[in-house]
Amino acid sequence: MTALSPHLRQATPVVAVRGEGVHLFDQDGRRYLDFTAGIGVTSTGHCHPKVVAAAQEQVGTLIHGQYTTVMHEPLRRLVGKLGEVLPAGLDSLFFTNSGSEAVEAALRLARQATGRPNVIVCHGGFHGRTVAAASMTTSGTRFRSGFSPLMSGVVVTPFPSAYRYGWDEETATRFALQELDYTLQTISSPADTAALIVEPVLGEGGYVPANRVFMEGLRERADRHGFLLILDEVQTGVGRTGRFWGHDHFGVTPDILVTAKGLASGFPLSGIAASEELMAKAWPGSQGGTYGANAVACAAACTTLDVVRDERLVENAEAMGKRLRQGLEAVADRTPGIGDVRGLGLMLATEFVTEDGRPDPETAARVQRAAIDEGLLLLLCGAWNQVVRMIPALVIDEAAVDEGLQAWATAVEAGTAGASPR
Repeated sequence: MTALSPHLRQATPVVAVRGEGVHLFDQDGRRYLDFTAGIGVTSTGHCHPKVVAAAQEQVGTLIHGQYTTVMHEPLRRLVGKLGEVLPAGLDSLFFTNSGSEAVEAALRLARQATGRPNVIVCHGGFHGRTVAAASMTTSGTRFRSGFSPLMSGVVVTPFPSAYRYGWDEETATRFALQELDYTLQTISSPADTAALIVEPVLGEGGYVPANRVFMEGLRERADRHGFLLILDEVQTGVGRTGRFWGHDHFGVTPDILVTAKGLASGFPLSGIAASEELMAKAWPGSQGGTYGANAVACAAACTTLDVVRDERLVENAEAMGKRLRQGLEAVADRTPGIGDVRGLGLMLATEFVTEDGRPDPETAARVQRAAIDEGLLLLLCGAWNQVVRMIPALVIDEAAVDEGLQAWATAVEAGTAGASPR
């Protein structure tokens, strides 16, 4: 008998047969509140009727028009719609299938455009599992171990992870920028540095937001030294953080923007955006792919962008994120094993720690499992999987937030049984 790889283990025991909005339903008809959203993918919820209709219509007319062979109308429409939401000046697009592919496309463009070999990454970042993307990933060894040698030319610099360092944000930010300057002076000369890539909020690294001073510091150094600033918005884009792009919180504009996940409500689609001048510096033949910009995925993405705009889902993410965070902080205030609550918009996390402040993945796992019993689906992240993250669909309403918080409170109590209030 054939079977899935034993390493493809599901985070929950649920066998999903149907999805609707922020809910999944199993074979027995039990309803689960889905605070995973396919790891931030189903931005408009499961099976939004408008997205379903767009995909169904497209399937009946053209499923795949290979985009270096022919142009198709869904791709043409998508380019126009993204132009309405992309930062000014990022007016040239290249599409791929996954976040990893898009990250590698951004890296290839940066190296070809600058003629420089190195890329600087921030400690704790996640950029994918393919060889180059995994080489740039430092959120956990599980993503990069066992298939060395990895790609050369990757240099790691600190991210302002204030809670991990035990500092205030100002101190952590000053340290991170000083260390970047030291890195440019001692490891990767600006003349050798093609780009710096960073997530506006660390994803797998524990849902740690950047801040304005740090991001402005990165932008200033990129401009001063002539390297490119790449923002990995795979998870933070399309409204997830309560702004359309995560970097909108910080007042900076990247040279290359990477997008995927929530862009097409569950259909595989990713891409990079840059200025026409920069994109033109890619070498001939360096951009392409069989399935990139698939017609059905593009049709779904066009409608996803319409839904996000028409239903004001960015604004909803901000409002519901505030409500959810307040509830998470209330639970944390009475739970000694919770060290930190953090995030932006509907990208929120709770970190579990031991009495002496060390990461506590065992408790995090117990709480995540207890939440399943309460009908709430969650995921772990962080270097030790000590962080429980919440990424519900952007269509979530107050009733679902409150239902999730009630389930969360019960799960935390069950998973931390025996601890005394602080």
